[in-house]
Amino acid sequence: MRKDNPKLGPREHDAPSNLEKDPDDWVTGDERMTDAQASYLKTLCEEAHEEFDATLTKAEASKRIDALQHVTGRGRHDDDSHEPTRPPSRGRPEEDYSPDDLDE
Repeated sequence: MRKDNPKLGPREHDAPSNLEKDPDDWVTGDERMTDAQASYLKTLCEEAHEEFDATLTKAEASKRIDALQHVTGRGRHDDDSHEPTRPPSRGRPEEDYSPDDLDE
């Protein structure tokens, strides 16, 4: 493994990762959407009862996926503040417990 690879080292705090890059800034954003994008977008369109457009570019498909994820409730949403859910109890009502309860 090369140590001079900038992707392996720590990032500047203000530098966006590739996951955060605006689709309009993608070098290949004007190419035809990938098969994976098309498949997922088709699923989202069906769930949202919206028309699927097979002619979208990679960047357009990415934006459409983001929009439809909000409509359908799928995907990652930074503005959601859900607390992690506890696993279902085994026949006991939901109640607070402490680690000491596990010894019983």
